[in-house]
Amino acid sequence: MTPAFQWIASGVERPTLDYQRLEQWIAQVALRHNRTAMALNYIFCDDEEILRVNRQFLDHDYYTDIITFDDCIGRMLRGDMFISLDTVRSNAEGLGVSYDSELRRVIVHGILHLCGINDKGPGEREIMEAAENDALALLEEMSQSGC
Repeated sequence: MTPAFQWIASGVERPTLDYQRLEQWIAQVALRHNRTAMALNYIFCDDEEILRVNRQFLDHDYYTDIITFDDCIGRMLRGDMFISLDTVRSNAEGLGVSYDSELRRVIVHGILHLCGINDKGPGEREIMEAAENDALALLEEMSQSGC
């Protein structure tokens, strides 16, 4: 089965990214976690939209960079990921990293959640950060090898 990706812009301009390369990368990250990427929808939005989604579906009243809705079936990754480009931009500025770098981190963060990695409990944030760093290193390796 071939993974199905959708990259949707809701009220914002869709980022200029190499989506084909990102899809290959995400599929490889999934495989490294013994999962298969199947139906993945990325919805790029602004802070107001992510706040609305956060309130409506999670009963949270705050901004965030990503909200991941898990619709996985066994080891097949399926889900919707809302990404606030506003928050990605402000986080990048606060961390002193490029917007593109922070956006790639957030994109893979959602996949890692679908792979079963959490980041809210004791010690989980460090596990998530290590998994993000491993995934970002893989993307760099793929870029250097021409994949």
